[in-house]
Amino acid sequence: MARKDDTPLPTGRLRRTAKVAGLAGGQTARNYATKAANLTRGEEKRRAAAARRQAEAAEQILEVLGNMKGAAMKVGQVASFIDTGAFPEEFQARIQEKLAELRDSAPRVPFEQMRKVLEGDLGTAIDEAFAEFDPEAVAAASIGQVYRARLHDDGGRLGGREVAVKVQYPGVAQAVRSDLQNLGLLMRVAKRIAPGMDAKAMTAEIKERLTDELDYEQEAQSQRAMARAWRGHPFVVIPEVATDLSGERVLVTEWVEGRPFEEVTGMEAAERDRFGEIVYRFFAGSLYRNGHFSGDPHPGNYRLLADGRVAFLDFGMTKRVDAGYLAREAAVLDAGMAGDAEALRDALADAGYYAAADERVTAEAVLAHFRDVARWYVDDRPVTIDRELVTTVLIDAGDPRSPHWELMRRGTVPADAMLARRMEGLVLGVLGHLGATANWHRILRELVFGDPPSTPLGELEADHFGERSAAA
Repeated sequence: MARKDDTPLPTGRLRRTAKVAGLAGGQTARNYATKAANLTRGEEKRRAAAARRQAEAAEQILEVLGNMKGAAMKVGQVASFIDTGAFPEEFQARIQEKLAELRDSAPRVPFEQMRKVLEGDLGTAIDEAFAEFDPEAVAAASIGQVYRARLHDDGGRLGGREVAVKVQYPGVAQAVRSDLQNLGLLMRVAKRIAPGMDAKAMTAEIKERLTDELDYEQEAQSQRAMARAWRGHPFVVIPEVATDLSGERVLVTEWVEGRPFEEVTGMEAAERDRFGEIVYRFFAGSLYRNGHFSGDPHPGNYRLLADGRVAFLDFGMTKRVDAGYLAREAAVLDAGMAGDAEALRDALADAGYYAAADERVTAEAVLAHFRDVARWYVDDRPVTIDRELVTTVLIDAGDPRSPHWELMRRGTVPADAMLARRMEGLVLGVLGHLGATANWHRILRELVFGDPPSTPLGELEADHFGERSAAA
């Protein structure tokens, strides 16, 4: 539960813009100074300086985000979960402290204020819409609070059932939009950390994804689509949406009772392995099977049900990708897993990660980088994902201390792939917290290339999707 914070949500842009512009200007000056100093440094010292500059920039970005009340809360909640030690040791404590502050910064708005939003969207009084309604919030989301209620038993699909009622904070939409106006300036600072990034395209993609989260009607639509895609699944549960009670600022969904992620991490290894495989199959399967995935694998959104199934919550940040995108992803994975350096470089260039004409991006360097980033699934063998592996992968994915840093500076993550890569990194972090073991290579090949099932869960899933296809 987030700490109590009755501070009003600030919506003015001028004060925030001054903070962010000051950050960008200061970072630019430090960057020029570091470049000048690098002329007299050796390679090892240059890497150390780059790592320090990255950590300082990250801390400054977080400091500015901490003064925001809209989009920054989501950034903080997501970032705070990746406690991997990917920053230099001397910065780790301060970075994690700032991330924890952001994670816990969601305000606690008095119920009377939330009631106005709720009844305004419902168009009726609470007792008309619900048979029971507990005014004590059970959770604080990034841009709203969640309450527990019971519907009237009117014979409808969810009639008489307990439901979760997510209500948006009053004024938060304006606060988020003000924050997003400053996103371009923040991305200029982020580009110091990731020089190959297309800041303009990345800014547009982030704005679109975070703006989607402001509209609960759009989230309801995404959740209904997810519920249809996974309905009847043997180990994945998506709560149903009460469409007639949901609106732009209110989302009502089926209540699910289950054990939270924190309890799962204390279970026996076999149970953690099973849970981790389910999480991986859901997120990777949503992407590669359905082309519609959630970009927010935060562990607060999972519940282990009494029957062993796992419920997944919160679909405010989702993305659809087309068949062409999935074909390009499959080509990258196929070439990388096969160790075909030339095909891998061509596939990554075709997908937009590198410029096809850049002769400084060699096939051998690209394959070496792929194998290090994909070390947990590239080879056909069981792999235990622990904190050390997650840290190493994330460093090799975008950190100056990586031996692949000069190659990474030549490339970028395409905007249309940003949410998928972010999702994968966060799922890896979840698996690292679980210490989960599996042959991730075989599971991924099931999902991408249709290989035969490699685990008991895979067999259940194959039976489910096969039966549904036959009945369609």
